[in-house]
Amino acid sequence: MEIAENINLHMREIEDHFKAAISVDCVIFGYDESELKVLTLDCNMEPYLGFPSLLGDLVKNDENLDEAATRILFERTGITDVFLEQVKAFGETDRHPMGRVLTVAYYALIKVEDYRQNGQPRGIGAKWRSISQLNEMAFDHKNILDSSLHLLRKRLIEYPLWMKLLPKHFSLPELQNLFEAVLAKSIDKRNFRKKISKLGIIKEVGKKQEDVPHRPAKLYAVNEKKLREDYSFLLKNPFIS
Repeated sequence: MEIAENINLHMREIEDHFKAAISVDCVIFGYDESELKVLTLDCNMEPYLGFPSLLGDLVKNDENLDEAATRILFERTGITDVFLEQVKAFGETDRHPMGRVLTVAYYALIKVEDYRQNGQPRGIGAKWRSISQLNEMAFDHKNILDSSLHLLRKRLIEYPLWMKLLPKHFSLPELQNLFEAVLAKSIDKRNFRKKISKLGIIKEVGKKQEDVPHRPAKLYAVNEKKLREDYSFLLKNPFIS
C-alpha cells in the first residue's frame, strides 16, 4: 500500500509539471515617420487593463515555436514574408495573472506600408506605438521589448536588416534616420555616407523624392547582386563600428 501511495504521489507531482502553458509573444517592429515603432494591443485583462501589450498567443498542440510565431504574425499582419528571430524565453512564476505561463519571445521586422495594405482588417484593435510611448506595458512585455530591442541593435550593425524596414526605394537621409532611431544615438552624416559608399550595397535608381517640403533627395535601392556576391565583406565591415 505504501509503495502504491508513493507512486500515486509521484505521478501527481509529474502531472503538476505538465500544467504550465507555453505561449509565444512577438515584438513586431516597424519604421514610420522617422520613428521605430511596435505593433501593440490594449490589454483587456486585469490588473493591466488598457496597458499596451505585445501580440501573442498560446502554442497549439500541433505546432512548434517557430510555427506558432509565424501563425501569430500572419493572423495579425496578413504578411507571410517576414523576418523573424527568436529572442529568449521568459519564465517568471508570477508573469501571468491566470497561472503559470512560459513565453518564448520573437522579434519581427515588417514594412509599415505592407501592413497598411494587408494587415489592418486582421489586426483589429492593433496600433503602432513608438518606442518612447512604451515605458509601461502589460505583464512582463516591457522586459520582452527591451531584450528584443537589444538584439535588434546588435543585428542591425552586423546584417542589412534595415532593408526589411525601409520601402523599396529610399533616400540616404531616410537610411541614416532609421539607424539613429533604432540605435537611439546620432550618427555623423559624413562618416555614415562614406561607409555606405565603401560597402557598395545600395545603388541609385535614377529617381528623386516627390512631394517633399525640402530639396528632393536621390533615391536608392538595395544592391542585391553585391549582397549575393560578397556578403562576407559586409560582415567584416559593419555600418556602425
